[in-house]
Amino acid sequence: MSAHHHPHRWRLLVVLCLAQFMLIADVTVINVALPTVGEELSLSAGAMTWVVTAYTLFFGSLLLLGGRLADAVGKLRIFLAGLALFTAASIAAGLATGGGMLIAARSAQGVGAALLSPAAMALVVSLFHGPDRNRALGTWAAVGGAGSAVGVLLGGVFVAGPGWEWVFFINVPVGVLVLFAVPFLLGDARARTGAPAAPSRLDLPGALTLTAAPAFLIYGLVQARDHGFGDVSAWLPLALALLAGAGFVAVERAAAEPLVRLELLVRRSLVTGSLIMLAASGLLISAFFLTSFYLQHVLGYGALGTGLAFLPVAVAVTAGAHLGSRAVQTLGWRPVGAGGFALAAVGAWLLTGLSPDSGVWSGLVPGFTLLSLGLGPAFVCATTAAMNRLPHHDTGLASGLVNTAHELGASLGVAVLATLVGAGLEGGGAAPVGAGGFDDAFTACALIAAVAALAAAFLLPPGRPDPAHGPAFAH
Repeated sequence: MSAHHHPHRWRLLVVLCLAQFMLIADVTVINVALPTVGEELSLSAGAMTWVVTAYTLFFGSLLLLGGRLADAVGKLRIFLAGLALFTAASIAAGLATGGGMLIAARSAQGVGAALLSPAAMALVVSLFHGPDRNRALGTWAAVGGAGSAVGVLLGGVFVAGPGWEWVFFINVPVGVLVLFAVPFLLGDARARTGAPAAPSRLDLPGALTLTAAPAFLIYGLVQARDHGFGDVSAWLPLALALLAGAGFVAVERAAAEPLVRLELLVRRSLVTGSLIMLAASGLLISAFFLTSFYLQHVLGYGALGTGLAFLPVAVAVTAGAHLGSRAVQTLGWRPVGAGGFALAAVGAWLLTGLSPDSGVWSGLVPGFTLLSLGLGPAFVCATTAAMNRLPHHDTGLASGLVNTAHELGASLGVAVLATLVGAGLEGGGAAPVGAGGFDDAFTACALIAAVAALAAAFLLPPGRPDPAHGPAFAH
């Protein structure tokens, strides 16, 4: 076997992407099923909120730490540990008989996902190099975008079919398959792929502040979504997030063996890629939030009908990412990223005219699909730029940062747009959609996408990904 090419690398990519798809889908799959879950388990409004929030909170806050553990302990070990925990927690969630058990299981799912996701992405980077790496990361980016849309579809299918429990039980066969397939396919390369960095003492203060900063940030954004940014339950954790972030920088500067080398976090390509991911994720997930609410509360669609309306979106994100991964190699990051966001801006602008009389397939789907098609290349630019020319021993942390940006973007986008929609949501969608909050929210999406297009044209690295960079199995 060549030192550069694993014979099963494309099969491994499929399996690793399947695991990532499962994690991303779990963010949105519960939203459609939540009313049924709440009714059958007699959940309070607060408990229903935490069924969603617990997963997002633990997933988003532990990604950076999970990525660093992958670098320090070994990518494969952390990947398998996270996958095993996520699968076991999915069984517990499906068997839940009350709110406490379900929330605890969702929290454990989030912890498992935070270990699994950055390790899986780092394994992808280890398995591929040159143009193959860019194509692989393009596929990875497509999974990140399409997983959220398919999650909505699966939620509707399971609620209308075998029952809400299968929202969680479906993860079990997938998890078991991946748990055995990855080590089997790696074979003799297991000892070389994702070999840990040199052992060092655990930087406990660094680990605590690295976890606290995104935890407070995500929690504050969730509270802002529900109560507005002016509420103390929102601005206090946001302020604490800033303090924790400052504390992290101070701790790492003083540490003899820091958990994170701070120079990595100011690397231009990594920071820019993460910011592009923040914008792309914020636009896509907030659009999911708005259109899902529009379908269910304004048009009165059921779970299955809502899910089916998201099918073209999943196809569009996947197609956009596929085209984007090819275009990046020939045109470079800047034109592809700027063009993708510009297309998304046009799609969002088409959605500003929605009203209670708009048709789903004539009024909603064209703009929503165009927005999603444009964001596909944006996800590719974010992922490939962030991971370009990274040292092998830092790929786990970098993967964690990119995935954290994805989760923060989703939370921030939904919080901001929920504030703009405001009374339209509080009134159960009774207010005229085109005259109020929905119009303002989609206008904001169009403006944000236009600003992101301009930023991508100047901030993304010039040129194209380096085709010669990176052996697959670096030591």
